[in-house]
Amino acid sequence: MRIGILGTGTLAAGLGGGWARAGHEVTFGGRSRAKSAELARRLGHGARASAPRETAEGRDAVLLAVSWDGAEEMLGLAGAADGVLAGTPLIDPTNAVAHGVGVLLTGRGESMAARIAALAPGAHVVKAFHLFPAARWTGPAGEGGPRATVAMCGDDPAALRVVGDLVGDVGGVPATLGGLDRARQLEEAAGFVIGLAFAGFDPNSAVPQVT
Repeated sequence: MRIGILGTGTLAAGLGGGWARAGHEVTFGGRSRAKSAELARRLGHGARASAPRETAEGRDAVLLAVSWDGAEEMLGLAGAADGVLAGTPLIDPTNAVAHGVGVLLTGRGESMAARIAALAPGAHVVKAFHLFPAARWTGPAGEGGPRATVAMCGDDPAALRVVGDLVGDVGGVPATLGGLDRARQLEEAAGFVIGLAFAGFDPNSAVPQVT
């Protein structure tokens, strides 16, 4: 696939590197062209760099790999309001939560995924990759213990299939839990995990082992 990644941070590097190793054509477009070029050079496997708008245009999928409070600016640079992302699976891994606390910072009943969908008219937003740290995706697919289950939600079946394939390419197992109206629930789950971790508790011990 032709994958555009908006951002140059650790998640962009982790997932972008994994997808490049899997044979996908990966293009990075961050605020800094120099940082994008350096990341592409470091990851290799044919990865390249471009401006945000060019990174988003004509892709089979786009990952919005920026902090939640930088999403609006990055989507603006990518031309999302102009319909550049219309018809494109847009992967949203953002967590709009208070640092170290995990409380959601979006409005009552609002999800970050819905906010992103409003900023990118016509895009097929899929909430995914928001629960695991970037380091989970930096090794070769299939290494590092049991495969991670990646909870996802979205309204477009074709977009969910595309993202599901990309989850598998970095060693995860896709688990679609419904439409984008469930994104708030997934984001609350991330806040729950983050809150426990910063309080010094193992989030894994707080989830019952269902057999």
